[in-house]
Amino acid sequence: MQIYNTLTRRKESLAPIEPGKLGMYVCGITVYDYCHIGHARVMVAFDVITRYLRARGYDVNYVRNITDIDDKILKRAEENGETISALTERMIAAMHEDEDRLKVLRPDHEPRATRHIDDIVTMIETLIDKGFAYAAENGDVYYRVRKFADYGKLNNRDPDEMRSGARIDVGEHKEDPLDFVLWKAAKPGEASWPSPWGEGRPGWHIECSAMSTCCLGDTFDIHGGGPDLTFPHHENEIAQSEAATGSRYVNTWMHAGAVRVDSEKMSKSLGNFFTIREVLEVHDPEVVRYLLVASHYRSPINYAPDALDDARRSLERFYNALNGVEAVEGQVDARFDARFTAAMDDDFNTPEALAALFDLARELNVAKKEAPETAPALAFELKRLGEVLGLFDQDPAAFLQAGATALAIGEDEIEARIAARAAAKKAKNFAEADRIREELTALGITLKDSREGTTWVVDRD
Repeated sequence: MQIYNTLTRRKESLAPIEPGKLGMYVCGITVYDYCHIGHARVMVAFDVITRYLRARGYDVNYVRNITDIDDKILKRAEENGETISALTERMIAAMHEDEDRLKVLRPDHEPRATRHIDDIVTMIETLIDKGFAYAAENGDVYYRVRKFADYGKLNNRDPDEMRSGARIDVGEHKEDPLDFVLWKAAKPGEASWPSPWGEGRPGWHIECSAMSTCCLGDTFDIHGGGPDLTFPHHENEIAQSEAATGSRYVNTWMHAGAVRVDSEKMSKSLGNFFTIREVLEVHDPEVVRYLLVASHYRSPINYAPDALDDARRSLERFYNALNGVEAVEGQVDARFDARFTAAMDDDFNTPEALAALFDLARELNVAKKEAPETAPALAFELKRLGEVLGLFDQDPAAFLQAGATALAIGEDEIEARIAARAAAKKAKNFAEADRIREELTALGITLKDSREGTTWVVDRD
């Protein structure tokens, strides 16, 4: 197996630290809000990776953390008038619901930052003892970036170049603008924990260093995450962990591609930001999962109505092939499995793997007409390989029927949004009217304005 390593910028042969076993840590969610489609990208990417590694016989210990203490969490809890624990527990439950609907298997371990405070404090103490960190007068603790000789190696950045754009903000007590916080002194009324430096809470970066090391040891096989985490988060993790343990932190770094909406960066300010549950109100979860699987995990994905329509049509081709056939294990041509395995062994190349499955579906369609006695074994093989990608587990007839009859969104909700758009136009708030139209377009609904009013159609074809 070949896996692209962000650290070395090349594909490398998978060489587990312990033969037959793999330790993998993936940065999880900061649980202050509902998960969005970008989170789904990372969830599904590493779910497929885990499924395939296990299918290849590896004993995978998959760890994905939860950040349940953070500035955003504190702010949102205060805005909502609820406790931090009430907010985080609610958002964790929602995250699990979203994952279940997308057929994302739960990680083996899901450590939470607030349950590893002792481990975090111990690692910070080690860094201070070794001279890699220092306590400021106000109770903050910072990491000395220039003390770590390899800082910048993941992102190929020179600390001297980074320093030119760095600064020390008001209230910070850094020795150097590049230094980053390991422990934050608590403000009055904030959630906090006791430490040798006073009441406070951990910085974001140290949480993952402590939790991953606690769960997987000083050195482990794979560390993954989203495309925006390479700097500074993962760079800082390397600096912290390797300084604390004296060992190489991670052998292979993997990063999923970004999600763009109608070819633009997803952003709340642009009005093209969608939570997973908003999307799943409109689209079959398997259609969304297929869209995320059909692109290579390192490639960017364009989330748009046309892309979702294409994903549904692709799934319909598979389910049409499976429809009316009882899948029964039997003897089949090994070339489909060989092509699928070769593709996935090449840095989890899901587009090539799906190409092999399309050919298998075509073979199944031919068999249904010309050699029906061979169809059950071909259907079994298609479902078996599809399961590795988390696909093809619905009843074919039900999926095809739902695709033919289901509305993309509830009629009452569509009409309510159209009424809100009309009110916005009447108030000359054209930006809001355009936002509502674009939101419905992204959900698969096309509006048609005329003198008689606004009508809508499901844009599926």
